[in-house]
Amino acid sequence: MLTLSGKMERYGHKKLIQIDLDGVLNDYDGNYQEDTISSLKNGAYEFLESLSQYYKIDVFTVRDRDLCIEWLKTNDIYKFINDVTNIKNPYTTVMLDDRAINFDGSYQKAFKQIINFKPYWKK
Repeated sequence: MLTLSGKMERYGHKKLIQIDLDGVLNDYDGNYQEDTISSLKNGAYEFLESLSQYYKIDVFTVRDRDLCIEWLKTNDIYKFINDVTNIKNPYTTVMLDDRAINFDGSYQKAFKQIINFKPYWKK
């Protein structure tokens, strides 16, 4: 299990994070199939188990909610999940996504990052 120093333990409540399904929790390679979700990514179980100690976790996905929930249950990780949604929650502390760029205030830098962007599984 992944662990943190005592830093997070001082919070009286768990903050919310949203994690993308395809490419983060599964072995997605860009070959989207509407009715099939790829296998659980190696290390995802331990990652969610550890993270759930400190955060509420929503799975953020464009996939069918019921299909996603069934996949989470089949992979025994639903117990770590607060909700499955396709709506960005305004109270989300952080989002984890394989197709995201962190905006640091510079539009010039963001423009270059967007033009040159490739998800990790295409590099």
